[in-house]
Parts: sequence; C-alpha cells; structure tokens
Amino acid sequence: MSERKLVLITGASGSVGSFLRPTLRPFYRLRLQQHRRRISPVAAGEEAVSADIQDLDAVLRLTQGVDAVVHLAGEAGARAGWDAVRGPNIDGTYNVFEAARRAGVGRVVFASSNHVTGMYDRNHAWPIRPEQPVRPDGYYGVSKAFGEALAHLHADAFGMTMICLRIGWVLEQPHDEQGLRMWLSPRDLGQLVRCSLEAPVRFGLYYGLSNNRRAQWEIANARRELGYHPEDDSEAFADGILPDPA
Repeated sequence: MSERKLVLITGASGSVGSFLRPTLRPFYRLRLQQHRRRISPVAAGEEAVSADIQDLDAVLRLTQGVDAVVHLAGEAGARAGWDAVRGPNIDGTYNVFEAARRAGVGRVVFASSNHVTGMYDRNHAWPIRPEQPVRPDGYYGVSKAFGEALAHLHADAFGMTMICLRIGWVLEQPHDEQGLRMWLSPRDLGQLVRCSLEAPVRFGLYYGLSNNRRAQWEIANARRELGYHPEDDSEAFADGILPDPA
C-alpha cells in the first residue's frame, strides 16, 4: 500500500484550519504551519512546524517534500486596512505560491473569500456566480482577489493546479439569517477541500457553501467540476433563527 500524500495546511491553528484538520486526517498526512497561535494537541498523522509566511526562506523549508498545499493563513478581518493585509495576504500568499512552485508542489488550494465579490452582496445583487467580475467590499477582499489572480498566473505560466475556494461561514451551525445563506458545515468543508485536492482541474474559482436552500451564491460549477456534493442544509436550523410568522 502506497504512503498517503503529505498535505501542508498553512494557518492550521485558525478557526477554519481547526475544523478542517480532523476531516482530512483519515485521508492524508498533514504538515501544519503555525505562527503566533500554537497547535495543541498534535494528533497522530500530523506534524506542526513553526514558520512565518512572510519569510520566504521559512516557507521554502516548509514546502519541502509536500504533495499539495491548502493555504489558509493570513489576515482574516473583513474590515482590515491595507497595512494589515499587505504583509500576510499579499507578500505571504506570494511566498506560499512561489515556495510551492520551487519545491515542485503540483497543487495548491487557496482559501479565498466571498468578500472578493462582497459589493454584490451589499447590493443584494443575487445570485452571484464565480464567473462575474470581482467587486471587493474592502481591502481584505482586494487581497483575496490578488491571490486569485496570482493563482491563475501560476496555473497558466507554471502548469500548477490552483483551486480557489470562496469559503462561506464555517461554523458548527448558523446563528442568524445571514448564516442561513452563507453556512459551510465542517463536514462539507472537508469534502470540498478533498475534492479540490483530487479533482482533475487545472484552475478554478468556486464558492464554498453547504446545500443551503437559501443560498445566494452559485455552486453548480463546484458540483460539476470538482464532484462536490454537499450533505448539509442550513434550513435544519431555520426554525430556531427566524422569527415566528405568527
């Protein structure tokens, strides 16, 4: 039996990474990048490595021997200013992609964001489809749009597989009406990332949602191209969130 692939998860100690790790452990060996927040405990089949993604040399060491990268690390504040996003989300994303290229890593899954098209949401211009022009709603969204463009360059110029996921709200369960539209369950997150790590796709932009009947982002291309079939629906929580019509 061949050894399981080694997948690097940057930002593995963050909220999305913490949900993702147990869903990937049965399928891959995991190298977990940590920086300010330490990972504890480290489970069997995982190794934690300290590195700052703004340090290219450190990221080059991090990517050695890796089969694929799931890039979650970065400034996650949707209202963050330019100074906050420039280092981790611009330089850091470049460093991760460049290190993967130099190390011969063939596939990167990039955690983008719905804020790349956040102005459509603000204007209630639904449904939103992945092929629409980007309309960021802040510098955070701009930084993620940069990451998507850089990923496309790496696919076209260097022949790498680059999958960009505009991830919704990853929570155990939604807590408000907006969450009913944007929820991505931990189980569906794991499936979406596994599909992204295995699908025969060179480049793609996909929204990451569960099978929410109130969804206002289109996931048909993720179903078709990645083989993603979400199992959960936020509607199961709607009665506890929405006001009683009576």
